[in-house]
Amino acid sequence: MKLMITTQYRENYGAWDWDGTGACPQYWKNKGGVDYFLPLGSVFNPDTIDQLISKVRVKVERFNDYVEEYIVNWSIEADDYLSPFEQDQLEYDGVIKYPAQEVTL
Repeated sequence: MKLMITTQYRENYGAWDWDGTGACPQYWKNKGGVDYFLPLGSVFNPDTIDQLISKVRVKVERFNDYVEEYIVNWSIEADDYLSPFEQDQLEYDGVIKYPAQEVTL
């Protein structure tokens, strides 16, 4: 089993012209996201999922004046599961060039 995590990445276009004084201009644009996975091994305790998500959140989320990345979805999947993006790569390109990224704790 593995924990699959999908994030949303956003960029603040207003911050690139900011001179660092006063409030940072806010002009956020969604820029896609990233698929991550955490191998769970053969023994998985569903009672610990909230703890796992909290640990993964620290690894993948970030927030500053310029960019944000945060978890929007997660699921428990079989070891051979492919994310929708990986499936699309196989279907259209015949190869996965951009696999989901493994998270280590």
